[in-house]
Amino acid sequence: MNLTEKILAKASNLKEVHPGEIVNAKIDYAMVHDLTAPLTIDAFNEIGVKKVWDPNKIIVIFDHCVPASSIEAAELHKKVRNFVKIQGIKNFFDVGQGGICHQVMVEKGFVKPGEVIVGADSHTCTYGALGAFATGVGSTDMAYVFATGELWFKVPKTIKIYASGKLQKFVTPKDLILYVIGKLGAGGANYMSLEFTGPTIKNMSIDGRLTLCNMVVEAGAKSGIVPPDEKTLNYIKLRSKGKIDVQESDEDAVYDKTLEVNCETLQPMVACPNSVDNVKPVSEVSSVEVNQVFIGSCTNGRIEDLRIAAQILKNKKVNDKVRLIVIPASQEVYLQSLKEGLIEILVKAGAVIGNPNCGPCLGGHMGLLASNEICVSTSNRNFIGRMGSSSAKIYLVSPATAAASAIYGEIVDPRILEEE
Repeated sequence: MNLTEKILAKASNLKEVHPGEIVNAKIDYAMVHDLTAPLTIDAFNEIGVKKVWDPNKIIVIFDHCVPASSIEAAELHKKVRNFVKIQGIKNFFDVGQGGICHQVMVEKGFVKPGEVIVGADSHTCTYGALGAFATGVGSTDMAYVFATGELWFKVPKTIKIYASGKLQKFVTPKDLILYVIGKLGAGGANYMSLEFTGPTIKNMSIDGRLTLCNMVVEAGAKSGIVPPDEKTLNYIKLRSKGKIDVQESDEDAVYDKTLEVNCETLQPMVACPNSVDNVKPVSEVSSVEVNQVFIGSCTNGRIEDLRIAAQILKNKKVNDKVRLIVIPASQEVYLQSLKEGLIEILVKAGAVIGNPNCGPCLGGHMGLLASNEICVSTSNRNFIGRMGSSSAKIYLVSPATAAASAIYGEIVDPRILEEE
């Protein structure tokens, strides 16, 4: 069995499982945020169960509209706070206490190798970076989990992504995952798992691995996973207690197919409007003027991302035509950025810094786009209307490309800075 199959077999108390098989798995943790928690609460109440299966295994994180952006949002927050209190849920991260749910989940130690974690958010797949099987579910499914602590899954087929070669300067894990999605297509991995292996992944930071797994759902995947290694264990031991169940794929594990990527030759990549798989090298996209640059989100709002943005923007100015919005992914990332002087560099360059939250990524809170505006974003989706007006255009890039584009006022390959 491969790693994903082993995790699902253990969670389902089965000796082995096969792709396509339906299993009923026990859930280690379940996460909801301020947009999906109210829907889950409604569905849970309809079931008629009075108490959740285990209040210690439910995590509630406010991150999408934080602080509340409307009376409606404030009422939803109030509804969730009441539920949390009634059910005795201790793992609740209110305004100012956490940040973007997927960053908080890994920072606070809720994710460990071998676990099965569900979240009422499509980018729950992020946690596969730490060797867990993690996937997004709907609010109705989540209500069932709240009531029983279990959920059924179809065992996914798995695509192995084998990455070799050193990533060149200003070429990042975001460029790698955009390249992979471009190769697979937006539906190329529907209900499959992507397992990332190879020396490039071994040498990649945890932040980079989180970025990879975050975006697997954009190829339609059910989950993404990186085999846990010493780097994984060191990260987890700083944040979590208890037994760690490290599993790995068998030598004869079966994969649906393998995609090999030579990262030595990989360039900065961009997903052009209006599809995540409309991927090209940045060098092939020229003279696209930019109105707004967004550096943040559950894809690229981590300390590693802010470091590279600050490195590029240090002693430089954001172009007069551009609005640069930077949002740290969590309170922890925000504080670390302050300690390292990154926030000062970014503010002096002309950026506005937001409190940790999802920001303009979801198009429901701050930093929305007007008609026909163009945004370069480090987030994960460029669908029509995703960040505001339906006539606005979104280009998805790495933090390095975003920062360089903010300086030039148009989309540029960040390696141009090496030529100056």
